[in-house]
Amino acid sequence: MTPTKWVRIWNERQPDVPLTLVPVPADEAADLLRARGADAGFVRLPVERTDLSAIPLYTEATVAVVPKDHLVAAVDEVSVADLADEIVLRPLDDPLDWERPPGRPALERPATTADAVELVAAGVGLLVVPQSLARLHHRRDLTYVPVTDAPQSRVALSWREDETTDLVDDLIGIVRGRTVNSTRGRATKAPDPAPAQLKGKATAGKQTGKQTGKSGARSAAPRSATPKTGKRAKPRRRS
Repeated sequence: MTPTKWVRIWNERQPDVPLTLVPVPADEAADLLRARGADAGFVRLPVERTDLSAIPLYTEATVAVVPKDHLVAAVDEVSVADLADEIVLRPLDDPLDWERPPGRPALERPATTADAVELVAAGVGLLVVPQSLARLHHRRDLTYVPVTDAPQSRVALSWREDETTDLVDDLIGIVRGRTVNSTRGRATKAPDPAPAQLKGKATAGKQTGKQTGKSGARSAAPRSATPKTGKRAKPRRRS
């Protein structure tokens, strides 16, 4: 995952709540959420939902990772049948749900996708993975080509069912593309930080004041004792 855009939006909308990213292998993400090691996370479906909620976000393309001088690297895309004579590595953490893995199997399965990428670079075989994993383990001597009929991986945002907090709901809104003025979910205007949070932070206090002014807060302006009619009042004649 490369959630850079979502992190940027979070920081804009929740400047007082740091968002810390925790990198984790795909097959360990659900267990980390169950152990409360993270409030929410991106997982690959299917995932056991007895205690986790999940919202599908998108379906990822599948690619073949190959050396740049390999014949496959010369074409725009391949099919599973095109890989029939190739040794295709299948790591133990393979996130793809194969009914029948492509190509010829290697003598041993690599422990991780990272290990499989190293073997591809050594000329041992090819690797078929979701595109984000090919980007994650990018090497200058390797490239990747789309596999048109391979299984695809669905990515979802997941969190513990008993931890559906307001902040988790805010994150759901961000990854689903809700605007800051959306009427769905929580109220669009967050409450002002508690005074204790602003203690000793004069700059933060000033910024909060400016933001409140922009949000449409109205200030009561003193009314003139004399209505503005455009004409001057005539002086009263003394008796």
